[in-house]
Amino acid sequence: MEIHGLASKLGFDTDPFVQTALVGMYAACGRILEARMLFDKMSQRDIVTWNIMIDGYCQSGLFDDVLPLFEDMKASGVEPDEIILCTILSACGRSGNLTYGKVIHEFITEKNMLVDPHLQSTLVSMYASCGSMDMAQNLFDKLAPKNVVASTAMVSGYSKLRQVESARLIFNQMAVKDLVCWSAMISGYAESDWPQEALKLFHEMQVSGIKPDQVTMLSVVSACAHLGALDQAKWIHMYVDNNGFGEALPVNNALVDMYAKCGSLERARDVFNRMHKKNVISWTSMISSFATHGDASNALKLFHQMKTENIKPNWVTFVGVLYACSHAGLVEEGQKIFASMVNEYNIMPKHEHYGCMVDLFGRANLLREALEVVEKMPLAPNVVIWGSLMAACRIHGEFELGEFAAKRLLELDPNHDGAHVLLSNIYAKERRWGDVGEVRKLMKHRGIYKERGCSRITFNNEIHEFLMADRNHKQADEIYTKLDEVVDELKLVGYVPNTRCVLIDLEDD
Repeated sequence: MEIHGLASKLGFDTDPFVQTALVGMYAACGRILEARMLFDKMSQRDIVTWNIMIDGYCQSGLFDDVLPLFEDMKASGVEPDEIILCTILSACGRSGNLTYGKVIHEFITEKNMLVDPHLQSTLVSMYASCGSMDMAQNLFDKLAPKNVVASTAMVSGYSKLRQVESARLIFNQMAVKDLVCWSAMISGYAESDWPQEALKLFHEMQVSGIKPDQVTMLSVVSACAHLGALDQAKWIHMYVDNNGFGEALPVNNALVDMYAKCGSLERARDVFNRMHKKNVISWTSMISSFATHGDASNALKLFHQMKTENIKPNWVTFVGVLYACSHAGLVEEGQKIFASMVNEYNIMPKHEHYGCMVDLFGRANLLREALEVVEKMPLAPNVVIWGSLMAACRIHGEFELGEFAAKRLLELDPNHDGAHVLLSNIYAKERRWGDVGEVRKLMKHRGIYKERGCSRITFNNEIHEFLMADRNHKQADEIYTKLDEVVDELKLVGYVPNTRCVLIDLEDD
């Protein structure tokens, strides 16, 4: 700014080269409004000036401002070059504006512009970022040779759509892989619920000599959380500390969540207590950890402590607190917290909050109050909300309301397995065998089956996975023999299975 002032005093501020440099300086320093003010005052603007201003908006993340500026440029008679088109396409990709991206692609085609590998790669990246993988794949197939930028964009695009097999196919074909590419593939596995593959690829990355960054570590910690394996979690935590990520706030927040999901509330609390810096995500992660472990007392205690330390809770924080109240049966406390969220913090309730309130009343057998929440909420109830009401009705034997909730749920998700099975059970209990047959017939026609329960345990550093009624494990006979022993002992001390809510979904039942 001092140099700008000096340029003005010396009379150089009207020189187009100096003006362009000043626009670039302000944009590079993140002062985009000052850059635009100077840009608008310029009497002459060449292609370089337009590119600097457009790029400045992109660097500031203001992608929606880029497109009107591009239209102004065309209206002024300046023909865009390859550099500007690449910048615009990048902005379209990063803002998810597929419609405008297609317009730019059509503009390139109409003008018969020479599409060099750089521009073609940018088109691939734009389509992939917008989730249009057919177009991206079509352009990618024509690209020769395949470069790391376009390949990484394809890996990332397929990963975001959870098409990890397609992503891995391209990943395996890459001759050169940089950190961004490895991270994209690991993230794809982590977010697509393939945690073991994510961790396996992380080990391969280390063997190949590529050092992870914070983005990679967040994906690895997330994968470990999904896996729920405590031994792996401890190893990842050790790796984080030994490789300089121990002070990173986002990584520590992820570690809290990881330990909670791996069943170690104490380790989650230990990470939280050792953190020198905490933000709202840190507090929310710890509150949610207590909530998912059924420790409503500590969840509420931490929530009140958070407020006394002037950390403003966000909407996710309230989901965690309401979840804690729901699972502990704290109806009045939950109602007060819901009211404070609206009245004290001006947070508009989302589906997640209403879902917690339906669950809160439903678990407490206050089913009319739960239905009232559904009827009065300003948002249209979603699958989760009808599902919560349906589950509560099943537990408390309120079959008429349960049938109503199940039917509303099936209007939103016709293939929902739980709703079909519940309806079948309700009709069976009321001996409406014709209706049972209709539900079963419909399920068979649509190929709907009840999702089988799944659990994993780690033993001697090996992860064992079990599905309901699974006999694939090499020790299945021994396991079932032991389970029979346990059940026999339970019966001796008076255990009687509650079959009131058992889902009638197997022929031999």
